[in-house]
Amino acid sequence: MRLDKYLKVSRLIKRRTLAKDVSEAGKIEVNGKVAKPAHALKVGDIITLHFGSRIVKARVLRLEDSARKADAALMYEIVEEAKVL
Repeated sequence: MRLDKYLKVSRLIKRRTLAKDVSEAGKIEVNGKVAKPAHALKVGDIITLHFGSRIVKARVLRLEDSARKADAALMYEIVEEAKVL
C-alpha cells in the first residue's frame, strides 16, 4: 500500500494530499530513510513522522484499503513519541 494512502486510512494524517505534501517535504521516514508518497509499505515497517515540535514513531500492524474510525487505530501502534525543543 502507498505511504500517503496508508497515512490517510489509518488517520495518522487527515487528508491524502496533506500526507503527500508532507512526505515530499522529507518529513516522513520509513525504517530510517526518507520516503516518497508512493513508497510501498509492509507490515512491520516503522514510520517516523516529524510534526513541527513533535516526532512520532509508529509500527505498521495491518494494511487495509479502508477502515472505520474505530478500526483505524488498530492499523498501527505508537512506538515512541517525543517533543523537540
